[in-house]
Amino acid sequence: MKLLLITCFASILFLNNAQAQLNLNVVNINANKGIIQVLIFKSPDGFPEEIKKAVKSLSIPVKNFSASVVIEDLSPGKYAISLFHDEDGDGKLKKNSVGLPIERYGFSNNPTLFFGPPSFSKCAFSVNSSPVLIEIALK
Repeated sequence: MKLLLITCFASILFLNNAQAQLNLNVVNINANKGIIQVLIFKSPDGFPEEIKKAVKSLSIPVKNFSASVVIEDLSPGKYAISLFHDEDGDGKLKKNSVGLPIERYGFSNNPTLFFGPPSFSKCAFSVNSSPVLIEIALK
């Protein structure tokens, strides 16, 4: 009986600490320079641009008009990604005088945009024990 309880407890701990793999590909890159700045969020709080509220912040170099990365340390759950092509490498999304982005950007699920950024729920996807592929097309 003790062995059964220990086995059950160990299984629960293993499942709670399971890590998921996210394969991120950025497409529709039209300049072969700079980096792709990526923010990954696990809740709507701060989405899409508050760096301090993101669970992960990454910089992916652009090579041969493409950018991709494998992220292996995410816990299972719902996530949303926002990113932009930082061509000059200053770490900031350039905007015009009205506040519209000048540099190209994108979101997970590639939602249609109307006025302003999409909601977390429109960009959300699930990560579990199976590898997940997310492809984001820059706009």
